Amino acid sequence: MMEYYDVLIVGAGASGLASAWYLSDKGLDVAVFEQGEKLKSNSIVSLENGGEIQKIKFLNSNPNIRNSFADYKIDTSESPIDIANYNGIGGSTILFSAHYPRFHPEDFNVFSIDKVAVDWPLNYSELKPFYELNEYHTGLSGLAGDPKYPDIKPSMPPVPLGPMGRQIAKAFEAFNWHWWPAYSAINTEEYQNRPKDNFQRPSNMGDFSGSRGSVDNTYLPKAISNGIHVKERCKVIRLVPDKSQKSINKIVYKDHCGEVHNCGAKVIIIAASGIGTPRLLLGSKSSNFPNGICNSSSLVGRNLMLHPLGYVEGRFSENLYSNIGPQGCCLLSQEFSKTNNERDFIRGYTFQAIRGPLPIEAAINLLSSRQINLGEDFVKQYLFRYNHTAHLAIITEDLPEFDNRVLLEQSDATEDLPAVKIKYKLSENTKNMLTHGLSNGRKILKKAGAIKTSAFGPVRYTGWHTLGTCRMGNNPKNSVVNKDGKSHDLDNLFILDASIFPTSSSVNPAATVQALALYVSSKIWLKYKNLFKN
Repeated sequence: MMEYYDVLIVGAGASGLASAWYLSDKGLDVAVFEQGEKLKSNSIVSLENGGEIQKIKFLNSNPNIRNSFADYKIDTSESPIDIANYNGIGGSTILFSAHYPRFHPEDFNVFSIDKVAVDWPLNYSELKPFYELNEYHTGLSGLAGDPKYPDIKPSMPPVPLGPMGRQIAKAFEAFNWHWWPAYSAINTEEYQNRPKDNFQRPSNMGDFSGSRGSVDNTYLPKAISNGIHVKERCKVIRLVPDKSQKSINKIVYKDHCGEVHNCGAKVIIIAASGIGTPRLLLGSKSSNFPNGICNSSSLVGRNLMLHPLGYVEGRFSENLYSNIGPQGCCLLSQEFSKTNNERDFIRGYTFQAIRGPLPIEAAINLLSSRQINLGEDFVKQYLFRYNHTAHLAIITEDLPEFDNRVLLEQSDATEDLPAVKIKYKLSENTKNMLTHGLSNGRKILKKAGAIKTSAFGPVRYTGWHTLGTCRMGNNPKNSVVNKDGKSHDLDNLFILDASIFPTSSSVNPAATVQALALYVSSKIWLKYKNLFKN
């Protein structure tokens, strides 16, 4: 007998678990299918016991390196940026930096303002209540009063800047450039029965304390208390339409034993990431859907945006304690986030001050860049640099390009879904933006007192933000889903992850991913609540 639920969600990450909580809180019978499993706290090794080694493979953000049972190969040979993702309960929030700003109101109207890309079919005011709802459940540390974010009222004080952050902040002030303490999904106080963070373990290496705002800590326990069904180690390999070809009849999935099953629901939600979602849709092709499910626009997999990242580092004579603390959560500057006609690029970028890597990774980086050498004075050279550096990331707004895309590996003939190939090139606009950001980053660090700086970009291993591959819009000819996240082609199929972003802004998308998921979930409830009662 086929399993059947009110709502079936594919993907237990940032968006999937937020939606699972919202809809189960309405009393619906919700099942979440996840091809990975929950990261068990006893599998995470503390830093004191050598836990940094786990970042090399077990907790590596690159699925091709991690190569777990839940991962699929992603060919990035035709991309300057590697893809990072994590398949498991919590999705990529397990390894995210926890940097948690919102998009700005103007980020939803890029075409209207700058005549590039497209406008979103919804605006900031429609999403604002869901930003607030999400920040309540996740917890947000930061400081109110930011002129760039006047609406944000954090629930906790900001993560301490530390000596490095204070030094960089003074440099921004010397130029009269905007800066503000980072908005972070990290508890700086006890919050909703979750403990305060001790700021020792990097936020991008899993969490066994419960202090980080990853969805396994936030939405998952609340959704479980509502009675959701979590189907871990279950790979969804196909979506099957009904006889009318206007709705999804069932999913086909393979359990941890390799057995194939079917499952149906009144509503099907895909939340498998900007890579995993187009993979599933393209892989569910049939005679009636030769280009895959939900793809009458031929845009599934197109318009991939990755936020190409630049990196600037400065070396200081004094100890800045810069390799201690949450790596992605220090301060941000949005001095250059909007279009300025005097520049040779449209839109802009965000500066993010980041802390340096842990000791082993730092040593590898220093050796590979030949800043230090093995030998008798290795330790002396190393200690002269470790904690003596400051770091700025340049997060560029990536505009959608039709030919930047996710494809299936046609040669990968397996009974499961094929592997994925990425085709991606940097636009001239992005290249100019990076050049501008790297130059300004060096100015900042020199003003902060750096005795030497280095800068490069794009950084290859930084494809954390996979956006835009199933764009939302009002017109079925140039979008995949409507403003409510519903497929233009199928009546009961919704998408609510980052793949539906029309544009990318220049900030980390996690808060917007979850606010959007809650927004779409509210529309699902309004549309189907009478059906769910029957």
